[in-house]
Amino acid sequence: MRRVAVPERPDWREKAEAGGFAFHTLDGEPYWDESGYWAFTLAEIEEALEAPTAELHAMCRELVGRVVGDERLLTRLAIPPVAWGAIAESWKRGDPSLYGRFDLAFDGSGTAKLLEYNADTPTALYETGAFQWLWLEDLRAGGALPESTDQFNSVHDKLIATLGRIGRGRLLHLTCLSDAPEDRGTVAYVEDCAVQAGLRTRFIDVGEIALREDGTFADRAGAIRLLFKLYPWEWMFADEYGPAVAGSGCRFLEPPWKAVLSNKGLLPLLWEMAPGHPNLLPAFFETDPRKAELGGSFAKKPLYSREGANVLLVRDSAVLDRDEGPYGAEGFVRQGLATLARGEGGHAVIGSWVVGDEPAGICIRESESPITANRSRFLPHVIEG
Repeated sequence: MRRVAVPERPDWREKAEAGGFAFHTLDGEPYWDESGYWAFTLAEIEEALEAPTAELHAMCRELVGRVVGDERLLTRLAIPPVAWGAIAESWKRGDPSLYGRFDLAFDGSGTAKLLEYNADTPTALYETGAFQWLWLEDLRAGGALPESTDQFNSVHDKLIATLGRIGRGRLLHLTCLSDAPEDRGTVAYVEDCAVQAGLRTRFIDVGEIALREDGTFADRAGAIRLLFKLYPWEWMFADEYGPAVAGSGCRFLEPPWKAVLSNKGLLPLLWEMAPGHPNLLPAFFETDPRKAELGGSFAKKPLYSREGANVLLVRDSAVLDRDEGPYGAEGFVRQGLATLARGEGGHAVIGSWVVGDEPAGICIRESESPITANRSRFLPHVIEG
């Protein structure tokens, strides 16, 4: 595993905007960064990333089965009682998941360690599934990379196949807060994949969804039966319509049971279930006296947070880094510190995607800070032949 400097394509911005990747630059600073890439061997991909991703996914599903019927565990996760019925019913029905992203610490040595699981509303999807693959094709065609160079990336094809199995030609509504460019771009990409999978689609802003007298969700044209929502479950269950989810007759992507996994409380529960697992870091709820086992080096994370907000990193009892934000009211967890890959661009975190129930590819986020935040840059990767 190594970081390699490479010249940018002169026309990449035009290609990004033509593909709907309008958020490639944020407030004048690059989000997409192709001044370098991360190179892996095939063994690193297959053994250190792909196989652990499959195992972590299986462990997470096992954990959901334990949590959904246990009010004590649901309470530890700060999931409100109004959500418990919808979560349990969606799990018992076998409601399918479309996708999720494990964030892993791996520097080319040892084993990859789970930092967190973006199980409900992960972004960086178009950049992973489409734009970094186009980058690879351009560099191979131009001779900057050998023809034998590959990429761990079946995200696009697996999205289409999974949406086809789930949707079976039905109408798929898609929603998010449409004034958020990254969210809107991600939903537009999912919609494009759904159309390629043979589904009919309709985008609506979250604010356009109504609850009818019969308990169903609807837009102006009629009932919503299948909904892809880039809108977190903890927000939805806190909304006025939250209590109506279970009886709405609507199926969601992601399903309500994903609320168990889109929660940093997942980390200590996994550690309790599989203590010492090579791909886990020791983790405890902040209220658990066993957190003292971590000593003076740990990451403190809110149960609910996004883009690194309200994360605190402490090393040898001194603050290493911190990010402010609006989260933390529900509680925190403590997790052992991990060693991140380092390159000329700073710290790198690997996002490992699951689509359907299969590992599907990786993305790299890089920043000067060891906390991956909204402004962390996206770099492409290759498998060297």
